[in-house]
Order: sequence, then C-alpha cells, then structure tokens
Amino acid sequence: MTNLRNLSLFGVLFGFVVVALGAWTRLVDAGLGCPDWPGCYGFVVFPTSELDVAIAEERFPQFPYDINKAIPEVVHRYFAATLGLVAIALSVLSFKQSQDINIRYWCLGLLIFICCQGLFGYLTVSLKLLPIIVTGHLFGGFITVSLFFFIFIRAGNFSVLNTFNIQKVKYIALTCLALLLVQIFLGAWTSTNYASLACPDFPTCQGSFVPDMDFKNGFSFDQEVGPNYLYGLLDNPSRAAIHYSHRVTALILTFAYLVLISRLWFTAAAPLASSVGVILLTQISLGIMNVVYVLPLYIAIAHNLVAALLLITTLTINYLAWRR
Repeated sequence: MTNLRNLSLFGVLFGFVVVALGAWTRLVDAGLGCPDWPGCYGFVVFPTSELDVAIAEERFPQFPYDINKAIPEVVHRYFAATLGLVAIALSVLSFKQSQDINIRYWCLGLLIFICCQGLFGYLTVSLKLLPIIVTGHLFGGFITVSLFFFIFIRAGNFSVLNTFNIQKVKYIALTCLALLLVQIFLGAWTSTNYASLACPDFPTCQGSFVPDMDFKNGFSFDQEVGPNYLYGLLDNPSRAAIHYSHRVTALILTFAYLVLISRLWFTAAAPLASSVGVILLTQISLGIMNVVYVLPLYIAIAHNLVAALLLITTLTINYLAWRR
C-alpha cells in the first residue's frame, strides 16, 4: 500500500500543478491558443519556425497564431495528459497491491473522470469556449485533485486520524463542503464569463452595494458564443450579477466555516480548525486583492490553488466526521 499511497500523493501535488496551469491558460485568454485538439495548429507542439507559423495560419486563417497563447495551452494539455498517465498507473497498482475493493473502485472512477476531463478539454476548443463546458472543465480540475486526495487518505490509513472523534460536526461540515462546491463553481463561472472585474471596487460593486444586475442572462447556461466566446459576450449588468453572486456566496460560506471552526476548536481536532481558519483567511484576502489590484496573474492563480487546498481540507474533515 506504500506505493499506492506515494503515487496518489504525487497525483495530488501534480494535480495542483495542472490546476495552476489551467488557471494560467484561462487568465491569459489562451483557451483558443490552439484552435484544434489534441494538436496545436496541426502540430504536435506549438509551431516556432517561420515556415511552421505560416503553415499554421494557412490551416486556421480565422485564428491568427500567437505563440504567447499557444504555449500555455500546449503546456496545460501535456501536463493534464501526464496526470492521466498517473491515474492509469494508480489503477493498475491498486489491483496489484491493494485488497481493498473500494480503493480499486475509486482508482477506476478517478481514471474515468480524467477521461471525461479530456473530453471536456476537446469540447472547450471545438465549441469555441462555450461557457458551461469551460466552467465544467475548470470545476472538474478541483474534483480531480479531490479524488487523488481521497485515495491518498484511504491508502495511507493514517493512525493519527483515528484520534479525531468529530462526528458531532458532520452536518455543518457537509454544509460547508456543499457551499464550497457551489462557490468554486461560481468562481469558475465568473472566470468563464470574464466577470472577474465586473465589480472593480470593494466592498461595493460599481459604487453601490446593490448595482444594476441581470441574473437571467448572467446565469443562462445556453448562451450563444458567436464566432467564439473569447473575452465574453455578456453585457455589464449580466457580468455584475455573476460577480456579485460570487461575493455574496463567499460571505455565506465564511459564516458557515466560522461555525465549523468554533465547533472544532474545543475538540482533539483543534489543529484542523486552525488550518481551516488560516486557509479561509488567505483565500478571502486573495479574493479581495484580485479586485483591488485588478486581477494580477499570480494572485489569481493562487486564488485557485488555495480554493483547492480549502476543498481537500474540508474533505478531510468530512471524511473524519462521517466515517463509520
């Protein structure tokens, strides 16, 4: 089981890298840096020579070649493919070294899910950044990391976790997990629809605590993409509705986590409570800095990574609270 544990931990860490690369690709507007899939303008990697660039632009005249956008897209694709290879190895290893049938099922489920992620990556390009597909792809990255982490916890069988008896917080822990998943989805939807800067001020939004918003169009999952959805097609009230919803849900989520932390604080799981508090405070700070400093690239990427860290921490608490 040691090899299974180590490989799943590698999958968690490598998954964080893939999430970061996905955020980087999205934030530099490189989702269509390669207009085809799985190649890039018909090449295995991005073209670099003048001749290859000329061939690329001849193949896709409606998508002028930009190497600064092709590089993030290709790097993300190859790292994601490598993560799929890790999942394959993990599945094979689970059948060779584990007698736990549940771990085998989880490993196979992870592999199937990553295959679905690959399909969503293809659809992201072929459907020209259709928002619901891109959001699903971004959200799936967080789920992938969570599945690797869950397998790591199961395979590790860490004795220190047996000292935590926190069943009394299982409902508030589950509530936090559900709200966090909604919040991550809203964060992905905000990024997908280019609404991250729809509210350029804080704590107000466009100078008001209740700005002009259009929730109907902002949360329409069957938008038209036009030639493509690069830079978005929604008007300002629609984007404001998306951004505003992300902020309000963050407030609700913070309150729920404060309840969870207070419940955990006077138990043996107090270190978990401290960890959640620090991660939550960091995430809130990064979200505010994204607005105040106009979405700096590395802060925005960190916002994604800390969200993934908060997710696996919350999963750990739920695992301890709900286990038999």
